[in-house]
Amino acid sequence: MTNSVHTNNSALIALQNLNKTNDRLADVQNRVNTGLKVNGAKDNASIWAIAQGQRADMSALSAVKMSLDRATSVVDVALAAGENISDLLNQLKEKVVAATDESLKTQSRELLDADFQAILRAIQQAAENAEFDGSNLLDGSLTNGIRFLANAEADAFITLSSKDLSLSGSIISITTSSNLQTVTEANDVLALLDASIDNLNSALGEMGSQGKQIAAHNTFVSKLQDTLETGIGNLVDADLAKESARLQALQVQQQLGAQALSIANQAPQIILSLFR
Repeated sequence: MTNSVHTNNSALIALQNLNKTNDRLADVQNRVNTGLKVNGAKDNASIWAIAQGQRADMSALSAVKMSLDRATSVVDVALAAGENISDLLNQLKEKVVAATDESLKTQSRELLDADFQAILRAIQQAAENAEFDGSNLLDGSLTNGIRFLANAEADAFITLSSKDLSLSGSIISITTSSNLQTVTEANDVLALLDASIDNLNSALGEMGSQGKQIAAHNTFVSKLQDTLETGIGNLVDADLAKESARLQALQVQQQLGAQALSIANQAPQIILSLFR
């Protein structure tokens, strides 16, 4: 090897190795700081692109979950009101059956009819107030029900069907003009009431099944989000135990490289001894 004061090949090699060590150390420190082995497209373009696509799906699923949470609230409010109306119909039956008694005095019949009318108003109010975020499934305003998001592509939906529980409707056929003033009218109301109770029970059963479907799908979406998050982590998360070991090894290599460079830089001084 030529001894020269212009070119120090050993120092150049030592500097190159030290620079490589510094670059690798910077990469490890970045992974330790962020917890990610793929923090950007520069780290690994294909893996980063896949991870970004999965993150987009997770964001879309968050919107789906919000839609399903709203659906849960809508159906819960509707079921609460519907069950209350069912209880009121049961109370009505007590009044109506009592009113079919031919031995009732006029005053007693009028009191029964007053209670009957009060319960009818309560039923109507329950149906009108069963609203959440502007949506009411029980007052007949939504003839086609409500659709809620079911997937991240927004091309599948879960539909909550509406149930008109207002008086004189398809389910509760008792009208606002119904009364218990006579035995004949009480018998007519009783027939309508029995049919209304059967219709209401069927309607609430169907609504309960839809609510159960929404709850099950909401659980599935939550699990899907967790699975996607785990999958993204498998792609981009750094193994900090391994990175810790690499960090310590590279720090030692950096110190050794600096010492090697220092030794190489002193080599030209040997030339001075040739001229003493």
